[in-house]
Amino acid sequence: MSQWAEWIGREQRAADHLDAGLAARWLATFDLPVPAETAMPQGIHFCLCTPEAPTAYLGEDGHPRRDDSTASFLPPVPLPRRMWASSALTFHRPIAVGNTIERVSRVASIKEKTGSSGTLVFVEVDHETSADGALAMNERQTLVYREPAASDAPLSPVPQGNTTFDPAGWDAHRTLTPDPRLLFRYSALTFNTHRIHYDAPYAEEEERYRGLVVHGPLTASLLLQLAASRYGENALASFAFRGLSPAIAGEALHLVLREGDGALELGAFAADGRQVTRAEARLA
Repeated sequence: MSQWAEWIGREQRAADHLDAGLAARWLATFDLPVPAETAMPQGIHFCLCTPEAPTAYLGEDGHPRRDDSTASFLPPVPLPRRMWASSALTFHRPIAVGNTIERVSRVASIKEKTGSSGTLVFVEVDHETSADGALAMNERQTLVYREPAASDAPLSPVPQGNTTFDPAGWDAHRTLTPDPRLLFRYSALTFNTHRIHYDAPYAEEEERYRGLVVHGPLTASLLLQLAASRYGENALASFAFRGLSPAIAGEALHLVLREGDGALELGAFAADGRQVTRAEARLA
């Protein structure tokens, strides 16, 4: 049994309101046009019911501190590096401007593993998001906690040399270069104070990344937008994504999509061919 078993089943509730100002800032961040209807594109949920921990309760990395009190939603895993590993989303109805949002989050599982990179702790959290009292979406989010990076560890991700990404074989392809302004705006929208997204010296010296790290859900949002450009807004019934390698600000990112057997395969790749994100979706 996990040493954090008493955290399994622990709940956290949050409320929000999707007003016109927040919707406009989200659309502006991604250079998206204002929709003709009040329904917002899929991905807007990432900036709703965001963390509300006081600044004094933030840890060194910017995430809320965890302890063994009943007020701590997440377990006090002693590993300092936290990453958003994956999410599996089921969409039930669009979220629209003016909706009152409620989210119930529950710790579903906590698992400790040992791998080549040391000890890892995976925490799965289930989120149920309602809009005006009706279920809008379910999400299972997986967080992973890792050991600190060695001070002399090589900066990651290591470039793959002279290889390049080849979009042949994909049905849709978009290239963009996420820059620090995009990362800053996304951090502001999601109230995410993890320093790897805006503090370059911290990202490089403490966590040994090659530069500022693009948020996992930011990349996921871009993939949702790629699907919307092909099939229309709110066309997906489900979407699951997994982070495979960090995307770095200032470096080109290739977003791709292709149709498979009853499902859509999506991905994000670095310019050197390294896969950053793997995703799968199903149409409604």
